Amino acid sequence: MTLYQQLQNPALVRGFAHPLRARMMSVLLEREASPKELADEFETPLANVAYHIQVLLKLELIRLVRKTPRRGAVEHHYKADHAAHIGDAVWGETPGVVKETMVSAALAEVGRDVADAAATGGFDKKDMHLSRSRLVLDQMAWKELAGLLEHALNRGYELEKEAAERLKKNDHEGERRAGVVMMLFDSLPSVPGADAAKQSHGKKARSKTTA
Repeated sequence: MTLYQQLQNPALVRGFAHPLRARMMSVLLEREASPKELADEFETPLANVAYHIQVLLKLELIRLVRKTPRRGAVEHHYKADHAAHIGDAVWGETPGVVKETMVSAALAEVGRDVADAAATGGFDKKDMHLSRSRLVLDQMAWKELAGLLEHALNRGYELEKEAAERLKKNDHEGERRAGVVMMLFDSLPSVPGADAAKQSHGKKARSKTTA
């Protein structure tokens, strides 16, 4: 069973593409928060945050979890239950400019998370993992690797659910907050144009030898 929410409508993807909404979702996946709390955290006008909260509610990506009386007003707190995952077919139909916005927002969030973790000892323990690989694949191998990553993502959400039950029984003893980033993308050569340069140099060398 897929434990993240699939966005199967291109219109929903376009609605979710705003960088501020991506940041808000990142927070609301970890904890509940009110628009005022988010506005203070992001140093963004409350009216802007409130608008994007309504968008996320309409997309059914977040839900209202509680209301708190505050000086004659009522503060609403929201939470996201599942990460949003865009299906392959929908991503293929998404306009390029929207893809660029979504990728940029996601990478900015990843950069903030990784930098904060590195600064606070998040990579110090022996069982952490950090790797960067360049692979040369054909389409069959690419498809298999993509499937393995999707399986790992699904299993990660299953493990989180299983761990939540144990942590609740043990009063959260041994709790660890794990940051997991997975990417699969078309990569440029290490030095752009290096292969062409090597071929060109080789042709020149052979012409000198045979002259």
